[in-house]
Amino acid sequence: MMNLTALQLGEKIRAGEIGVAEAVTAALGAAENSRTNAFVTLADKEKCLSQADTIQKKISTGELTSPLAGVPIGIKDNICTSGLRTTCASKMLDNFIPPYSATAVEKLENAGLIVVGKLNMDEFGMGSTSETSHYGAVKNPHDENRVSGGSSGGCAAAVAANETFISLGTDTGGSIRQPASYCGVTGFKPTYGAVSRHGLIAYASSLDQIGPIAKNAADCAEIHKIIAGRDPKDGTSLDLPETACIKGVIGKKIAIPEDCLIGNGVDEDVKNNILETAKKFTEMGASIDYIKLPFNEYVIPAYYIIATAEASSNLSRYDGVKYGFRSEGANSLLQTYNATRAEGFGMEVIKRILLGTFVLSSGFYDAYYKKALQVKALIRKHFAETFYNYDAILCPVAPTTAPILGESLSDPLKMYLSDIFTVTANLAGLPAISIPCGKDANGLPIGAQIISDVMKDKVVLGLAQAYQGVQQ
Repeated sequence: MMNLTALQLGEKIRAGEIGVAEAVTAALGAAENSRTNAFVTLADKEKCLSQADTIQKKISTGELTSPLAGVPIGIKDNICTSGLRTTCASKMLDNFIPPYSATAVEKLENAGLIVVGKLNMDEFGMGSTSETSHYGAVKNPHDENRVSGGSSGGCAAAVAANETFISLGTDTGGSIRQPASYCGVTGFKPTYGAVSRHGLIAYASSLDQIGPIAKNAADCAEIHKIIAGRDPKDGTSLDLPETACIKGVIGKKIAIPEDCLIGNGVDEDVKNNILETAKKFTEMGASIDYIKLPFNEYVIPAYYIIATAEASSNLSRYDGVKYGFRSEGANSLLQTYNATRAEGFGMEVIKRILLGTFVLSSGFYDAYYKKALQVKALIRKHFAETFYNYDAILCPVAPTTAPILGESLSDPLKMYLSDIFTVTANLAGLPAISIPCGKDANGLPIGAQIISDVMKDKVVLGLAQAYQGVQQ
């Protein structure tokens, strides 16, 4: 059963071939026996089975009509779930149980999906390998000596290892797409604001976005239909004009940035598979052009300045006073602040808070943070000009396949550079998807990335579904 896609499972549930309780039991069993360390917390089995019984009756009476009604789902551990521990994979929130659920989770549950657990990740989303977790690294199901990617590594590994049918992750600089690429599954980052961030524990508020990871783009599209839309609890949320995918590839104009295939540490296997993907799109009726993106050398510095500055502000709330971890033995308020943050945060989080505080400080704000915002505006302008002439951009998700566990932590700059092809979509607020497009010489998955203009989520999902239809 766990080999099924989410839509296939939903169809079998509606047909009466599989019971909701049977699906929930299978999902909980797979999660409990995870070989990838993908799960941090499992939901209470009795509560899930009670939900399953209620949902089964509503499906039978026609009250629930979603194609995904009755399907179990895993949720990244930085998205609030009422009554279910939410830790951000950090000692700081080890005992935090939210009193409410994120809007995206509420929408999923209203549609009849059942949350069976919380998925492991880089601490507070800070990392590209899911090795900075307080609960241990997530392993890649294709090679357990390799990383799963990050920060939504648990979400991607669990789907790839058939430990969950579908998952909900978050993407700040590629945190959905890069692990999806490393694990050989499909990961979709919607337009910024397309999905409410209410209930998402913030890393960098102007970049964070909730989105699905699944076995194919059709599953991602169905989840997106459920969770997308305006939310009065999130002032940055948007009403998308349409969430249905645009079908067909004929006549579509796709651009490939030359910079993404030459230099930037791109492996030959990655380059060849992207070119092969482009060939398939031309065979399906699209036209391919090669373009230049003149800002590539600036995207990583701009991204990390903006992201760390916002993290410095967002993480100031964890002080040992309001909630979460508190250091013992402090004799004053200042000592409580200092000891709590030193003991509660991991080194990667501390490093990013320090960098963010530095770029926001007097004398450096204009030199770094303000300049990064100007670069961000130029990137958005250049993409707007590009999408005036093209429907989508095709490029690699990452320069390489999944590195060996421990390699990236010993070389942080290499880890940061692994985001070079994904952070642009976050800086510009664009929809983007990672789809499996082949394997390297070691049998490790390679992901191709499709990016389109703001509010063109349906174009990205439509092209991905068309490509995967050919692949199947």
